[in-house]
Amino acid sequence: MKRIVIPFILFISFIYCQKILIPMDQTQNDHLKAYGIAYYVLNRNIKVEWLLNFQGGSFLIDNHSFLQAECKIRGVTFVEVENELLDIYSTIEKNNMDVILLEKAPKIAIYSPPNKQPWDDAVTLALTYAEVDYETLWDEEVLNNTLDKYDWLHLHHEDFTGQYGKFYRNYHNAPWYIEQKNNFENLARKFGMASVHEEKKAISRTIKNYIYNGGFLFAMCSATDSYDIALSLENVDGVHSVFDGTSIDKDIDKKIDYSKSLAFTNFSIYTDPMIYEFSDIDYPPSHNPITRGAEADYFSLFEFSAKYDPVPTMLTQNHVPIVKGFMGQTTGFNKYKIKNHVVVMGEDPASDQVKYLHGNWGKGTYTFYGGHDPEDYQHFVGDPPTDLSLHRNSPGYRLILNNILFPAARKKERKT
Repeated sequence: MKRIVIPFILFISFIYCQKILIPMDQTQNDHLKAYGIAYYVLNRNIKVEWLLNFQGGSFLIDNHSFLQAECKIRGVTFVEVENELLDIYSTIEKNNMDVILLEKAPKIAIYSPPNKQPWDDAVTLALTYAEVDYETLWDEEVLNNTLDKYDWLHLHHEDFTGQYGKFYRNYHNAPWYIEQKNNFENLARKFGMASVHEEKKAISRTIKNYIYNGGFLFAMCSATDSYDIALSLENVDGVHSVFDGTSIDKDIDKKIDYSKSLAFTNFSIYTDPMIYEFSDIDYPPSHNPITRGAEADYFSLFEFSAKYDPVPTMLTQNHVPIVKGFMGQTTGFNKYKIKNHVVVMGEDPASDQVKYLHGNWGKGTYTFYGGHDPEDYQHFVGDPPTDLSLHRNSPGYRLILNNILFPAARKKERKT
């Protein structure tokens, strides 16, 4: 990404250029729709200055009457600034802050099955509420090499191990489960694959190549650990016979290839179909959860150097340093199962749980976020979708939306 260096002699021209400041601190009426405003102007070929760590990660945009009108329609707080610009840039230069120029609206894709599933998707909810454009795709589009059309790809609550979400114990007779199983098996046969887990592993490798070639991946909940597990079992049958009709490979733990996974290592796999869990990556484990309750569960965001580590700084922009915890099939990540090169951005200070992490692969990056819905502490199968109009200042949802703007900035090397 491109950092703006502002020599003093250029301040004169800035002073006479009126701009709109969209504050992202506690004064903002609707943080989530503010991201939508940034995306809206990028789509109109207007550049956005992202003021990292300034008033919660505010946006600075050239003043236009249509932009003011759009902010008012969407309920987004804004302030006209002109003479204040010198003080803003001076404050940023003297503190742990920076200016990142966002240049182009990223093209967004969500990996989502065509049939309706009995749970919501936090990213879909966030993008829809923020009024950010996206397209959906599924296995056929991925295997037909269409990923290169997109800058940013999201995976949510998907199972890349071919075990149908490990819902077998409680839901294998449910109509939605049977329909999903039949659809997955038909799709695998269409592509000439003997099992769903083989087809899903092919999907995983294609996505990994997408990242390597410069794509941005964002995953939540079970799409995080199940994805890495699938990569590590490339030529191994790691699923119970109830899923594919064949036996699991013997000594499976000895056949896991951790070098092929992105973020996790030294994990063990749970192959029992009656256990609602993929591996010991998840913390706390879903089949034996350690629940403190919504009021006592939280995680802390790390503070990074804005001028030297702009990537994690962008991804952790928020108006609060402590965020409410929330559960999911994969609630968080055991810190002892994370590879050394991965950047931890959020963790539970009272346990071994990492909640939010980021890493590089080739020319691209991936971000993993544990949990299902930042504003629904325990979201169960069949629960109604979260109404984000009631959570328009959600710190947990802000972390999701930080990620959609990240590809709009040009990448530069980390200095630390």
